[in-house]
Amino acid sequence: MKEDLFQAMAQSIIEGEAEEAERLARQAVEQSIEPVEAINKGYVAGLDEVGQQFGCGEMFLPDLVQAAEAMKAAVAVLEPEMARRGSSRHVLGKVVIGTVEGDIHDIGKTLVATMLSASGFEVYDLGVSVPLQKFVDKAGEVGADIVGLSALLTTTMVKQRKVIEDLARAGLRPKVKVMVGGAPVTRGWADEIGADGYSEDAMGAVAVAKQLVGA
Repeated sequence: MKEDLFQAMAQSIIEGEAEEAERLARQAVEQSIEPVEAINKGYVAGLDEVGQQFGCGEMFLPDLVQAAEAMKAAVAVLEPEMARRGSSRHVLGKVVIGTVEGDIHDIGKTLVATMLSASGFEVYDLGVSVPLQKFVDKAGEVGADIVGLSALLTTTMVKQRKVIEDLARAGLRPKVKVMVGGAPVTRGWADEIGADGYSEDAMGAVAVAKQLVGA
């Protein structure tokens, strides 16, 4: 019975059905199923499948967005139950993420933040057009493992380099790893500015983040 529920949870993520994912999460709470188990054996299993299909070109960006929304809906139901029980998910690492100052593009950054959160990272999303010093301050404040910098304009890409320099000046490098992304960003650019990780899509970003924290 429990396995059937986990299978249905995974399927709700694969199909990007937020309402169904939420309904199944409520069912799990009613049946006193451990929320962490529901997340890991149900929803995360679905997310892994989405990642594989996306990697193979069988799923596309809209599918990924829908899967992320479904995951968010399920976790929103299960998190209060986890708090009530005093249980918690194993946190892989802390990530501070945002779109750099002067750039207001949101979709890619938000998708990466959602996917990281769904995959077990504690994520602090600073939003868009984030002042560069704010990345440094927040990373120091929360003890971040990773800072993620998004830029969708060639004119704002240079600010990714500046944040890396500022983190070093603040004594936070190399402990705090830096990931960069965005349409004009390339692996070559990431190497040039001394970033630790780069990905061109959200699922790739999760894999890179896991690698950086040794998960």
